[in-house]
Amino acid sequence: MGSYGKNYSRSILIRFVILTLLVGGLVVYGAIELRAIYWEDQLTTTGLLINGAILALFGLGMVKLFLILLRYQAEEGALAQFVSAIDAGESQPTDDLSPKRIICQRYEMVKKMNQRSVPIDQAALASMLLASESTRISLPKFVHNILILSGVFGTIVSLSIALVGASNLLENKEIFGNMGMVIHGMSTALSTTITAIISYVFFGYFYLKLTDAQTHLLSRVEEVTSVYLLPRYSHSEQSVIAEVGGLVRQLHNIVITMQSSQQEYAAAGRELYQAVDGFRQQLAPVAGEMERITRLLQLGFRLSESDLEALKRGDRPSC
Repeated sequence: MGSYGKNYSRSILIRFVILTLLVGGLVVYGAIELRAIYWEDQLTTTGLLINGAILALFGLGMVKLFLILLRYQAEEGALAQFVSAIDAGESQPTDDLSPKRIICQRYEMVKKMNQRSVPIDQAALASMLLASESTRISLPKFVHNILILSGVFGTIVSLSIALVGASNLLENKEIFGNMGMVIHGMSTALSTTITAIISYVFFGYFYLKLTDAQTHLLSRVEEVTSVYLLPRYSHSEQSVIAEVGGLVRQLHNIVITMQSSQQEYAAAGRELYQAVDGFRQQLAPVAGEMERITRLLQLGFRLSESDLEALKRGDRPSC
């Protein structure tokens, strides 16, 4: 939880690069076979145009997908940095972050709503954020939906070419040329279908991972909002009850501490009383001895009771 999944999009990007290099290596390894299928002995440019359009659409979608994943990686890093700043007790956790980051925008929005005494509706904030992020992946979504249809379109066009060649073949017009047109149409249908399927599978996997990364990021943003922002800025009935409950728990702990202190003070008082009582008991024989010494001095110096009282007060005796 502490990292808040800041490496989720990064792992997808690593897989993206590895699989792209792997596919590129396979294309280079089978370049001769692919050239024979896609380039050589083409009677028309239909296959080249359709396959080129499919690959261009696929490449555009992959570039956009890669850029969005890079952005989500930066968003996850900003989210983790924001949480670390709050845990460190910083008063302005967004100072070191770009104001364009999702968590910074959420933080500023929650703070403004609190300053204007507006009830903070997290469900509404989550819906607005989801709608905003959904528009960012509209192009990959379009490419994902259209890739397989482009393959179907290429297949239909290629089969139409083959049917034209077959029709001319049945009319016995240029038998060899029409047979070549039939074979060309079937070959083009095969190549466009293969191109569309491979592109769709490859792109579909990373489009699925993109939606996973988006869901992961948005869920972490809502989690940070619930755990860190709402307790600080929200003053709903539930938050007030929670704060009162926290105060009651703190007061209970203080009462327990005071009771413990009172018990310690009572024990210290009892010990002090016992010490004073013991001291009094120790002084009792001394007082008796002092009284006896006083009587002996009175007899020895032949002092009267009044002179003795004067000596006790510190006055000079009359004698």
